[in-house]
Amino acid sequence: MQVGRYLQSTDDAFLKADSTTVAPRVSGYVTEVLVNDNQYVEAGSVIAKLDARPYRAAYDQSLASVASKQASVEKIQASLTQQAQNIKQAQALVQSAKADADHAAHEYSRHAPLVARNIESGESLADLKKTRDSSAAELVADQAAAHSAQLQVSVLQADLAQAKADLLEAQANAEQARISLTDTEIQSPISGRVGDKSVRVGAYVQSGTRMLTLVPTNKIYAVANFKETQIGKMRIGQPVSVNVDALPGQPITGVIDSFSPGTGSDFALLPSQNATGNFTKIVQRVPVKIRLQVSREIQARLTSGMSIDVEVDTHELPEVSQAVAAQ
Repeated sequence: MQVGRYLQSTDDAFLKADSTTVAPRVSGYVTEVLVNDNQYVEAGSVIAKLDARPYRAAYDQSLASVASKQASVEKIQASLTQQAQNIKQAQALVQSAKADADHAAHEYSRHAPLVARNIESGESLADLKKTRDSSAAELVADQAAAHSAQLQVSVLQADLAQAKADLLEAQANAEQARISLTDTEIQSPISGRVGDKSVRVGAYVQSGTRMLTLVPTNKIYAVANFKETQIGKMRIGQPVSVNVDALPGQPITGVIDSFSPGTGSDFALLPSQNATGNFTKIVQRVPVKIRLQVSREIQARLTSGMSIDVEVDTHELPEVSQAVAAQ
């Protein structure tokens, strides 16, 4: 409705607040409800508690699994340390065996010509040959043992990588179990008043089940549905006069905050279809959000959903940036 030249008014307007539905992240039986109907709660306050026993048991089990996986990692790390010592010992044996084999081969080579000239007996040369062959065989065996010890390091390193991956998985499971245990205490995500409370002690609630609604009474605003023919001269920041039906004689001031990007019918569950052949032009309404400027005393008496009358003074055209105007 147009009042005078610059005033635009409507009674198709209401107070609103962006309420938040509170629901548990985990399922369980409700053991405590710590809020009453219509009570004001601060953000972070515990609203209700679920039976935490199964979640605590799962958390303890996950911690035990972490400890077991950690022990496996430490065991393999100890095996790697021991294997490094084994490799050093094997390499020392190889060096010793090589020295013995070289010495035995040298002795055999030195005495063989003497036997050929009958200076020494063939029996002594046979003993030297036996020693040479035995030393060579021991060298081969020690080299094989050293190589096997080195290969075992690769096996242990692969086992360690798998054990560390298992540990990370166990730690992730433990963290998830801890979060689930913490989530048995349902906390208020925002500050506001409790409304539409349906949770009761002893009830079983599923994850995501609505328990109650929180209405941020300190963030109430107004939405006025103006006819499309009324908003031509409206701008963000223009002053607004609001009369609340529940508070007669106490006018409230505000300013235009924003305009809806579509008409009310555009966002309806079943939008109108005008391409059917029969068309009757109907003036559409555009929701306009109004930011209220009220004292705490008045604000405490406002409730989301209250009916109001709104009057916009379009005489004043506030200077706004192009960015704001584009919104």
